[in-house]
Amino acid sequence: MSVANKVAMVTGAAQGIGRAASEVLLKNGASVMLADMNEMQGASTLADLSQQFGKSRVAFVKCDITKQDQLDAAFATTKSTLGGIDIVFNNAGIGDEGNGWELTVDVNVKGTMKATKTALDHLRKDKGGRGGVIVNMASMAGLNPNPCGPVYCATKAAVIMFSRCWAMNPDVSANGVRINVLAPAFVDTDLLKGLQGGAGINRPDIAAKMVQMVGVMSVEQLAEAFMELVTDDTKTNAVLTISANTGKAYYGQ
Repeated sequence: MSVANKVAMVTGAAQGIGRAASEVLLKNGASVMLADMNEMQGASTLADLSQQFGKSRVAFVKCDITKQDQLDAAFATTKSTLGGIDIVFNNAGIGDEGNGWELTVDVNVKGTMKATKTALDHLRKDKGGRGGVIVNMASMAGLNPNPCGPVYCATKAAVIMFSRCWAMNPDVSANGVRINVLAPAFVDTDLLKGLQGGAGINRPDIAAKMVQMVGVMSVEQLAEAFMELVTDDTKTNAVLTISANTGKAYYGQ
C-alpha cells in the first residue's frame, strides 16, 4: 500500500511519536490530520509541518479521545478538510500508576476502543468508506509484565487483544480494513522522561534498570516501524514489537 495521495489521522500528534509518524507520512506523500488535546503544541507542530509540506496537506483538530463527540468531529473534519480518510494511527496514550490510574484506563483503553470503532465506521466499504488501515499503539509492556506499571501493562494488553479480535472479524477484512498493533519498548518521549523521573510509577529503581537493559529508541525509528504496518498489505492482526537492543519482531510469528 502506497501512502501517496492517501489521508491519515493521527491522535496524540502534537509531539513525540505522533509527530514523527505524521512527518514520515507526509514525507511519503500522504495528507495528515493532526489530532491532539494540546492546542498550543498542536499549533506549533502544524506551523512547522505546513512550512515543510504545504498548508493543503496538513491540518490540526483538537480532540480528546475519551469524548465521543470530539472523535466524531475530528473524523468529520478530516474528511471535509482533506478529502477522505484511509489511515488511522491511534497513538494517544498516557501512563500514571498513582492518583491518575483511572484516567490512564480511560485514555488508553476506552479512548483507543472508541477511536477504533469510530475509525471502522469511516473506513468500512459497507459504511461508505474506501477501506484502509488502523494501527493502534500498544507496548511491549502489554506482552511482558513488570512490577513498575501494572495499570499501564493492563491497558496495553487490552489494546492488543481488542485490536486483534477486530482484525479477525471477517466483516472487517471483507470491507477492506486492516488492523495492526505497534508494541515498542522504551522510546525517547515525555512519557519515558516521566518514568525515568519516577513520576506515577512503582519501583522507579527497577524501571531505571529495565531502561538501561533494553535501551531507548528514537521516535524516528518507531515511525519507520509504524510505516511497515501501514504499507505492507499482507499485515493485518499483526503485533510488531521493537526495542533499541533487539530490533523488530512480529509477536507470535
